[in-house]
Amino acid sequence: MKAVTFTEYGGPDVLHVTDVEEPHPGPGQVRIVVRAAGVNPVDWKARSGLMRDVMPVSFPAIDGREAAGVVDEVGPDVAGVAVGDEVFGFAVGGAAAERAILDDLVHKPAGLSWEEAAGLPVAVETSVRVFTVLGGVKEGQTLVVNGAAGGVGAAAVQLARARDARVIGTASERNHEFVRTLGAEPTTYGPGLVERVRALAPEGVDLAFDTAGQGGVPDLITLTGDPARVATIADFAAAALGVKVTGGGDARATEALGEAAALIEAGRLRVAVAQTFTFAQAADAHRLSQDGHVRGKLVLVPG
Repeated sequence: MKAVTFTEYGGPDVLHVTDVEEPHPGPGQVRIVVRAAGVNPVDWKARSGLMRDVMPVSFPAIDGREAAGVVDEVGPDVAGVAVGDEVFGFAVGGAAAERAILDDLVHKPAGLSWEEAAGLPVAVETSVRVFTVLGGVKEGQTLVVNGAAGGVGAAAVQLARARDARVIGTASERNHEFVRTLGAEPTTYGPGLVERVRALAPEGVDLAFDTAGQGGVPDLITLTGDPARVATIADFAAAALGVKVTGGGDARATEALGEAAALIEAGRLRVAVAQTFTFAQAADAHRLSQDGHVRGKLVLVPG
């Protein structure tokens, strides 16, 4: 079968479509015919070697961590899923392939496109995990999401709003209307952030979630008044400041996919797909992800 693979750490050009052996599911796993696979910052960080100390790669490696498709094999000890079911979830051993193994999955809601479904797992799981790390996001609280227009940020805004929290989201001005449609009050990031947020929320900020890095954590600490009320997935050096740092190597929030599916069916969660690429264009998708400023999700499709 065809897959997007790399055999060494490096830039986007190390990605190639190659022939690999078809995988087969083990206990608790299913195999899908992949219709779409999501692209996330963790993918280019893993490909480049930036995460080799915490998430080492075994070569040759298949790109990607999330996928959507049709079940064509079911492993032992799997209940509630059958061949022919349309599902999305987390891939084991790579997602950007004609067939992939999933070990954490849910049924795809009717009306949700394959591209949208493939863009859900990482974003919603990361958001729910961060909310848990912060002690829970609750009704009446004010949450600042730094980087609210990206894939994770957009999911975090909507999941927090589903919990009846107020959300202030940072984004570039061109993305303010998009952030507003998600249910957040937009403001720009960068110098003066503390003053801008305080003007929007003079009563104070309860929690902050940094999805973007880029030096914003100190301002988030100032706004919340306590580093323990700030979590980041993008600035690992911020652990020295006392904030909570969580990454893909931490325990997965397994309840996230079911929550996402229910919210989609209720019309309370949507996925913005910024751009779709073929497997052969995977390097271009990585370049765009690495450049930042993506509104929503990038997705790969076979072809």
